[in-house]
Amino acid sequence: MAAVTAPTPTVRPQRRRFSPGRALAWTVMALIVLITLLPFYWILRTSLSTNAGLNAGPADPLPVDLSTSGFERALGLQSAQEAVAQGGAGGGLDFWRYLLNSVIVSTLITGCQILFSAMAAYAFARLRWRGRDKVFALFLAGLMVPTIFTLLPNFVLIKELHLVDSLLGIALPSLFMTPFAVFFLRQFFMNIPHEVEEAALLDGAGKVRIFFRVILPMASTPVITLSVLTYITSWNDYFWPLMVSYSDSSRVLTVALAIFRAQTPATGVDWSGLTAATLIAALPMLVLFACFARRIVSTIGFTGIK
Repeated sequence: MAAVTAPTPTVRPQRRRFSPGRALAWTVMALIVLITLLPFYWILRTSLSTNAGLNAGPADPLPVDLSTSGFERALGLQSAQEAVAQGGAGGGLDFWRYLLNSVIVSTLITGCQILFSAMAAYAFARLRWRGRDKVFALFLAGLMVPTIFTLLPNFVLIKELHLVDSLLGIALPSLFMTPFAVFFLRQFFMNIPHEVEEAALLDGAGKVRIFFRVILPMASTPVITLSVLTYITSWNDYFWPLMVSYSDSSRVLTVALAIFRAQTPATGVDWSGLTAATLIAALPMLVLFACFARRIVSTIGFTGIK
């Protein structure tokens, strides 16, 4: 006679009970998200309005006299006469040249800084040499030096090298390793098992080959995360490029936006064109950060940075 098995009871997912604390937490989070997104919406609203409409209804929550003329002026698609008629400056904005300069400077800084910082982090994390920890502590002390203290010495150096008003002069002070980047990668390199490196040594690989063929591929996630953070930082840099660039050939986008703001026509500031150019300039960084946001958060948690 076959044994009769009792049916297994189905486990239903337990619903979370409503509580005032949970409702308050969601309300606070919703307010934080709303406050964070409100400036971006206001920039978009101003970009899609006309300057005359903005003067007539400055507090209107919707675009006033819906128009794309601000984006046309920002991208250089309007003539000087059309720009003046729309309340903009006749000088215009050579957007694509400034965008290319920003891309070149940010790419150069990111590529070189990640390479040199990874080499230094590998030396501090995996190589044994006399005074390593003391040198690393002294190197980390650079994090406490305000950036503004280095502007004048860097400017004197760039001037002596005859690199003023050049893209290389803008990128050079940030071209090599930084204390944060070295510390960030060192934290990850220290967590890589030593057995992996010992196996490569037994196969006849040297330290340089191990670094490029073993360590760097295993550290692809933190390297990508640091690359995104470095690219965003160099893209948003303003004060240093303002000090060393004087012509369109070396002017980056952040400095160009300030000059575009200074080209105030007689009718007032071209807020529509300025916000449109700002939105276009910020859009690549917003997309870049949105694509790698989860990887950045997980990498920072893994490396132990609080």
